[in-house]
Amino acid sequence: MWVFLAFVSAAFLGLYDVAKKKSLTGNNVLAVLFCNTMFCALIFMPFIIVSKLSPHSVEGSIFNAALSSGYGDNANVLPLKAHLLVIAKAFIVLSSWIMGYFALKHLPITITGPINATRPVLVLIGAVLLFSEKLNLLQWGGVIISLLSLFLLSLSGKKEGIDFKSNKWVFILFGAVIMGAASGLYDKFIMKQLPPLFVQSWFNIYQVAIMGTILAIMSRLNKSAFKWSWWIPLISIFISIADFAYFYALSDDTALIAVISMIRRGSVVISFTAGALLFKEKNLKAKAFDLVLILIGLVLLYFGSTR
Repeated sequence: MWVFLAFVSAAFLGLYDVAKKKSLTGNNVLAVLFCNTMFCALIFMPFIIVSKLSPHSVEGSIFNAALSSGYGDNANVLPLKAHLLVIAKAFIVLSSWIMGYFALKHLPITITGPINATRPVLVLIGAVLLFSEKLNLLQWGGVIISLLSLFLLSLSGKKEGIDFKSNKWVFILFGAVIMGAASGLYDKFIMKQLPPLFVQSWFNIYQVAIMGTILAIMSRLNKSAFKWSWWIPLISIFISIADFAYFYALSDDTALIAVISMIRRGSVVISFTAGALLFKEKNLKAKAFDLVLILIGLVLLYFGSTR
């Protein structure tokens, strides 16, 4: 079941990237992101209210947003600790989103999508560097092929005037990918202790408060005009569905975070197709070859991680 949920999450992640790109084009990045967090909070607020006022109506269901006293590995997580764990997640994710939104606004989606798809590779490299983990032959093959694809993607980017060595938006995008990888590892940690909908609901509530503060501070410096688009609420709808499936996949004791992360990166197929059909981006043949290499790398990582 968790594999199916991972594929559902991947599909809506692809649609989420498309909605982001449409919303961010010529728009105020921080304002769009604030709207996204606000709409997500509105989507999940009813679950918090119902779970609080009528706990018996959702008890034992996937729609229970209450902090269950007997959930997961730690049945004694205090409410304060639980909320602090979720607040930490909100900060990690928002740091990734802020960088990712700015990068997506200024870079073609046919470049940002493949780079984002390498997130599982960074997780494995980080595990090797930080935790002295050892990769098997298939995993090393996946890492090498994925890194090769990034090099080839940088050559494709040069044809559009995007130099990976000096373009600040590329560096910002890699920062977003690194923080996203950190978020994935953190998710597996907290999902062993907290109910999925509790995490997702309160995570969105705290994001509104954080983003509202950031927007208020930065509004004096950022004078970009905000333009309403119906693509903006679609961002929230798509990411809410993607995360809902993702959190419940992670809550399965048999779920493998490395495999879920790789499946979710399959969303790049949808975003890349949109780049070709909706945004009419250039150098698609070269980028498509790079994308195929990335997908081959992910397949090798998948089989290497399930051995």
